[in-house]
Amino acid sequence: MDDTTTKFIIYARKSTDDLSRQVRSIDDQIAELRELAKREKLSTIDVLIEKQTAKAPGRPVFNSMLSRIENGEASGILAWHPDRLARNSLDGGRIIYLVDTGKIAALKFPTFTFDPSPSGKFMLSIMFGQSKYYVDNLSENIKRGQRQKLRNGIWPLLAPVGYLNDRTTRTIYPDPNRGPLIRKAFELYATGEYTIDRLVETVNALGLVGRKGEYLSRAHYHRILQHPIYCGIIRYSGEQYEGKHEPIITKQLFDAVQETMSRRSRPKAPKYKPFIYRGVFRCGECGCFITTETQKGNNYLRCTKRVKKDCSQPYVREESISAQVRDYLRLIALPPEWADWMIQEIEAEQDKDTDCRQDCLQSFRSQIAANDTKLERLMQAYLDKVLSLDEYRQGKNELIERKQELKEKLTATEANRGNWFEPAIRFVKATKQALFLTENGSDEQRRDFLRKVGSNLTISNRHLSVEPRKPWQLVVDQGSFAQHNAAPSCDDAALLGEKSPGLQLAERPGFEPGIRV
Repeated sequence: MDDTTTKFIIYARKSTDDLSRQVRSIDDQIAELRELAKREKLSTIDVLIEKQTAKAPGRPVFNSMLSRIENGEASGILAWHPDRLARNSLDGGRIIYLVDTGKIAALKFPTFTFDPSPSGKFMLSIMFGQSKYYVDNLSENIKRGQRQKLRNGIWPLLAPVGYLNDRTTRTIYPDPNRGPLIRKAFELYATGEYTIDRLVETVNALGLVGRKGEYLSRAHYHRILQHPIYCGIIRYSGEQYEGKHEPIITKQLFDAVQETMSRRSRPKAPKYKPFIYRGVFRCGECGCFITTETQKGNNYLRCTKRVKKDCSQPYVREESISAQVRDYLRLIALPPEWADWMIQEIEAEQDKDTDCRQDCLQSFRSQIAANDTKLERLMQAYLDKVLSLDEYRQGKNELIERKQELKEKLTATEANRGNWFEPAIRFVKATKQALFLTENGSDEQRRDFLRKVGSNLTISNRHLSVEPRKPWQLVVDQGSFAQHNAAPSCDDAALLGEKSPGLQLAERPGFEPGIRV
């Protein structure tokens, strides 16, 4: 068939749809192909543009072009180079088969000469094979480069949301705009008070968006919260590596988020009426939980009697328990002047701190060095075929996580001098807070504070019993500070059967300092 009577389709392809890459290649290809058609007086019926890689079969424009050729609409193709048509064996084989069957009468390339003879088809198959070899070799080179980056602790892909790519060093660094919002998302979810839906709504409202300015979806937040890269660990193909980039969050916060997510994934218990003390106390006689029920407009606490059906514990009014909780907080509250004096003394001691920080730092550094040695031995054992790949990966992942924890402890020790001072100051301030809550706090706030300072909360014979946690036990052991605190209200006294609202705690019936209220 004469080329002047053959109908050609111009086919131009680039490997990406990114407007910033390979845009000129399409225009250049079409210009060259139109010039070729004009120079050789070829008849063209259409110009097709494909923005997809030819590494794998399945290009819709390419498949449509071959279908039109099989239907006799055209019998020739104009392309810049054979690699524009095929970089995989299946598409290359389809082209050669259509040449064999005569469906394709001519293939024209500005950079390659083809004729439908046996030698021409042989050379075309070599060009297709060379194109496939180029793609396969490029893939292996990329994978090898990625493995080397991972060994060096460098993230090998496009930076995740919250990080930016440094094109000079080929590393990633925290995004000054999105990074703090990613940290906030982890902190909010770790509290356990946020569902994923509420977290999406809250953090998106703060301005967290993706690379293209779009708001992140629920699934995207799931991936972010489960991605260890934000705490300095690179997870790639099921294996973990120690990242050299700056973490946005700590390993401790990341673990807390995973625990919260795991807890939320468990089956949800049915919702109950939100009583103040539901699930807080146990029965002092049989050990069952104390439940709450409403009778004639009043809330009463009683034993569930699930174990011992004949438990003899009576009902107790919710208001009575609330009054006893307030009394217990008065018991453990320090007078403000005492607390202020203690804080001054602790802060003065903090200024003179000469503890064993350096020994701690050296210990952490030695453990990190020992961890590195174990990693090297583990790799050598794998290379010597003593360990399987799965055993090597499992051991390596554990050592990487352990090293990250040690590094965080080392950093925290370097940043904090005398780690016990701040907790001590917070504890003394909490003793002041206890006094404040007795007068100004809500029942819910007092309940939560009681859980914080006490354990083994039980009710027996309408009396509350608390085992103080350390160091609150030290406060209780010093005796009642009630004489320094405000006297209970008249309502509290009436609920407990007291005769005088000014009666001291130690004088109340059934009161045992530090044990029962």
